[in-house]
Formats: sequence, structure tokens, C-alpha cells
Amino acid sequence: MSEIQNTAVSSPMPNGNQQRPDYENQILELISKALSPKALRDELEDYHANDIADAFTRLDPAAREKLFKLLDADRLAEIIPYLDEEEQAGYLNSINIKKTLSILAEMEPQDAGRILKRISKTRREVIFELLDAETRRNLKRIYAYSDEEIGSKMSTDFIEIPRSYNIKETMRSLRDQARESDTDNISVLYVVDENSLYYGAIHIQDLFAARADTDLEEIIQINFPIVYANETIDSLMEDLKDYDEDSIPVLNNDNQIEGIITKPRLLQLFDKEMAEDYVKFAGLSAEEDLKETVFRSIMKRTPWLVLLLFLSLLVSAVISMFESVVAKLTVAVVFQSLILDMSGNVGTQSLAVSIRVLADPDVTHKQRLKLMIKEVRAGLVNGLIIGTGSAVVLTFFIRFFSGYDWVQAAAIALCIGLAMVTAMIISSFTGTAIPIALSAMKIDPAAASGPLITTLNDLIGATTYYSMIWLFLIQMLHI
Repeated sequence: MSEIQNTAVSSPMPNGNQQRPDYENQILELISKALSPKALRDELEDYHANDIADAFTRLDPAAREKLFKLLDADRLAEIIPYLDEEEQAGYLNSINIKKTLSILAEMEPQDAGRILKRISKTRREVIFELLDAETRRNLKRIYAYSDEEIGSKMSTDFIEIPRSYNIKETMRSLRDQARESDTDNISVLYVVDENSLYYGAIHIQDLFAARADTDLEEIIQINFPIVYANETIDSLMEDLKDYDEDSIPVLNNDNQIEGIITKPRLLQLFDKEMAEDYVKFAGLSAEEDLKETVFRSIMKRTPWLVLLLFLSLLVSAVISMFESVVAKLTVAVVFQSLILDMSGNVGTQSLAVSIRVLADPDVTHKQRLKLMIKEVRAGLVNGLIIGTGSAVVLTFFIRFFSGYDWVQAAAIALCIGLAMVTAMIISSFTGTAIPIALSAMKIDPAAASGPLITTLNDLIGATTYYSMIWLFLIQMLHI
């Protein structure tokens, strides 16, 4: 089978338990068979769209084209959102306009809007003109918001109920709207007042449990969570993760319902935000993947690496300033990495805590100051515990392995312990102060990446360590 890459079929686990069925390979085997288009379509109906999308990525161009020609618009509308963004846009750019319109009409508006933003401008304008009025209206809602705003991720597929309805009218409206729009989002109904303004929400189980003579007001949740369409995704993540609702209404500035954010979409957004913060924490500017070119990866990484190179050279320059110290007390070099590693580790821990706290846009200046004080105190206590323990252990190490007498060994070990405490306190402060300062300047605090904090703390640790060695051991004790 030339068009499909060779892959291993799943096998039983050693303990006798079976692995998850290998749907991807099953789909690839189906495609390779000489089935009629109708038979293949019928077979593929039994598989989830995500598994078909995974199999699609392993086909050669000719096989991909063949597969997408035989699938109808409904099925393609389910599959395409699971492909990566380049493949989505590439496919819609390559097929005829008529089929593109059919697919977009069946697709969730937020998915269609995201894909349309990535296809050629000329083709996008033609598509907009040819779309039916309802699809165009829904897409324009999504298009009105940037990729950073929650409105660009909302679904316009929801059930809206007038506040004036009774239980019977609400049930009838639910059935009619679900039938007309073929919506899956019926677990929560959204109530609007006589001015079409958002009023509250009704859980469908409460509606089904209500008696026919129950006042609708009794089952409406007035204090249901809401978000505004122009709020940024970053600013909402901390708040939204605390809610366990199947969907949350998205309002415009006039308090009218623009759409909803569903639980699956929220999970996708959480995953994406965590991934973005992770790569920033690693010193990268955007998430990389296997398909990204080497040149693009280099362009993302090089600025950080150049900055870190200069900071590392500065660390080396500081250490070179203490050559005379090293010449007189060579044992100091042995424990340099101990100070620098502990300094970097503490700074990275404080940075991680700070980024998590600062993700909440409602954190006050007083709370930020409290966070800084807490982290410095934590650095002090940890420094005293680890520094004291290190001083005791190093006294014996230096005495028996470096040839110094007990008094000299204790003095050197104590100086190392004090340097460690000082470096850990300062590192706790910088690991908190830097992201707070960046946040105050409206810069993403995740940009204060691990490598940057670690290198800065190396500089601090080296300066602190050799300064204390020079002052206490050489100048004062003349060791």
C-alpha cells in the first residue's frame, strides 16, 4: 500500500489487558481496500471524526484528495476542525467554492470563523458574499473579535427563552429550536427579558422536573456565570476554571447574548494557554511543533539565546573579577555550582508561583506586595534550613577531603552556608519582583522565563558567594 505509511498494529499489553483499539490503523486499512465510495462512506460513519482526522495526516496527497471527495459536507464539517490549522486552510483553499460553502454552513461558527481567517483574502471575500444570510450573520459575530478575545471562540448555537414564557411554552420553544437548529447545546437554556437583554439561565433538568403550573422565575438562575465577548482569554482563565457548567453565556457590551462558551471549548482553551505559558517559561516566543521549519524555530529562539549569552558572559566576568580569591582559596570553586544551582532553583519556584497568581487580573497591588513578602520569607526559611544543613555536612567534607583543620573547615562551610541563605533570599525576591514588574508594564509575566531568571540568579549567586569568601575568609580570617 504505497499511499499509507507502514505502522505497527496495537498488540495486547504484557499483563493480558488490551490497549485502546487502534482506530487510526483500522481507518487506514479501510481506505486501502477496493471499496465502493458508498461502502467506504458507510464504514467510516462508525468512526469518530477525530480518528479520521488523525488517519488523514498519514495519507499521501492523492489519497487525501480521494478521501475528501467521497465524504459529504456534513461529515467533512465534523472532521476538518480536528486537523491542524495549515491543513484546514489548505484544504478549503483547494476545493471548489460550492463544496466550501456547504462545509462552512454545517460547521460550528467559531470553527468556520477561525479557518476563514487563515485562507486567502480574495477567496474569503467571495465566500462571504455567497454564504446564506444566517451563516454569514453568525460568522460576522465571531469575526468581530480578535483571536485574543473570548468572543472569537464562542458558539452561536444555543437555546434562548423569553422571560415571559411559562413552563409549557418554554418546553415547546426548546423542542422547536432544537429541531430547527439541530443543536447539541440544550443542557442550559438562556433567558432574555422583554428588551432582549440577558436575564438568567435554566438547567434543563430543572425544567423537566418542574410542574406545569410552576412559575418560570422559580427555576431561573439569576446569578449564573457570564463573560463579555471583548474580554481577553488570558484574563478569564482563572475565573472560568472554577465553574462546572456545560456552557457559559457570552454577552456584548449591551448585555445581549452573543453566544456561549461550551465546556469542550473551555478545555481546549485551558490546554492552549498552558502550552503557551510552558513554551514562554522555556524561553520561546510561541509554541513549536514538528511541522515548523528550522528557520522559524531559529528566529524564535535566537533572541532569547543571545540575551542569555550576554548575561552568562556577565556571570563569567564577575567570576573573573575574583581570580585572586580563587587563587588563594581554590576550594571555593568546588562549591560554586552548589550556590548557583540552589539560587536558580529557588528563583524558578518563585517565578512559577508568581505567574500563577498574576494570571488573575483582579489581584491588587496589596496582594502583589503580600506575595513578594511571602516568597522572600519562604526563601529565608528554606535558606536557613538548607544552608545550616549544608554547613554542617560541608564542615566534615572540607576537613577530611581538603586538608583544612577543624576551625578553617567550619569557617569555610559557614561562609558557604551564609552565601547560600543570602542567594536564596535574593533569588526569591527577583523571581517574584520581575514578573510583577512585567505585569505592571502590561507585559505577559510568563515572558520572565525560567532561563532568564536562572541566569540572573547565577549572576546574583556568584557575586554574593565570592564577595563573602573575599570579605570573611580572606580579609577577616586570613585563610
